[in-house]
Amino acid sequence: MKPAVVGWTAATGLAAVGLIAAACAPKQELGDPLNGLSREELARFAAGREEFEKVFIPGTGLGPLFNANSCAECHEDPLALGTGDEVEVHVAAFDPATRACDPLVDRGGPVIQQVATPALKAALGIDGEPIPVAATARAGRTTPDIFGFGLLDAVPDAAIEALADPDDRNGDGVSGRPNHFFDGRLGRFGRKALVPTLREFNAGAFVIEQGITNPEAPTEESIGGSPIPEGVDPVAEPEITAEAVSLANDFVRFSAAPAPRPLRQVECQQCHVPALKTGENPVKALRNRTVYAYTDLLLHDMGPELADICLGEASPSEFRTEPLMGLRLATSFLHDGRAKTLEEAIRLHGGEASSSRMRFEALSAKERESLLQFLRSL
Repeated sequence: MKPAVVGWTAATGLAAVGLIAAACAPKQELGDPLNGLSREELARFAAGREEFEKVFIPGTGLGPLFNANSCAECHEDPLALGTGDEVEVHVAAFDPATRACDPLVDRGGPVIQQVATPALKAALGIDGEPIPVAATARAGRTTPDIFGFGLLDAVPDAAIEALADPDDRNGDGVSGRPNHFFDGRLGRFGRKALVPTLREFNAGAFVIEQGITNPEAPTEESIGGSPIPEGVDPVAEPEITAEAVSLANDFVRFSAAPAPRPLRQVECQQCHVPALKTGENPVKALRNRTVYAYTDLLLHDMGPELADICLGEASPSEFRTEPLMGLRLATSFLHDGRAKTLEEAIRLHGGEASSSRMRFEALSAKERESLLQFLRSL
């Protein structure tokens, strides 16, 4: 999260106009579907909630290594799609000399599954997956809310690329750049902005987080690179259907973003861009919509104190600008939850955010509290 600055600009004014327009739309509560969905899309949203909240057991495919037994176990507070209190372990190997990043996929990375099913524990005597010896760093990852992420999925690549300034040509000290997936596509999901689409992110989460294989992610995770012993995983792959994945994805994709709040005289302008706009989309409710997400979906260098793992083109100190929509739901802050208050999170920012942090520190107590109150309202 980049600290905001106090002020009022044309960009803020335009966002405020959008907020006025949003206020005229039918009021939506947290967890509601997007306005404008068709009857069929609403039905898929409802059915997708059941898939998202479905609890798996070993007899229905859970594990044999996993972090949670349902999507909603992590995304649970105050309701499905919300935040969670889990802190995952991620690993990678980074070579500073060559800038090469190895996500250690062949040795169980980048996500370490922390729980083993009883059958796997009996077979190997382990409670979870071991940390690869080759890992040069490990990282903690908290669970953010994912309300409205279908809108982020619908933002055109060109809109994100237009915000990039990798060489800081405008001289503002901020040089965001996109990450790219291993096949070259623009990334946007995950703390390092590696995964290009919401569907891929969700399909991958089924197997990475729950050990639930599916047609889009058909292979069980290894055990630190070693194969799974015979007899500990009784359900044949794929363990759920493509339609189950599609329904769960539609529940996330068709969820409404947390209602935007009045901007007053505070803005998040350089990295936490107040508003993004979606493009053409086969789903009318996602087409040409403004989403007040407060992010540019780009990578920014946050300084050595926050650095952990590399991923894709992201160096250990680079992180995607965290969307601030739904920030009021969070109880801990930053990518690993180390900050327990918003003010602590701002004061921990370094790298490209150093100047913004210093501007925050230079504010009067009253001005700082006004800014924090605004952030708590998002």
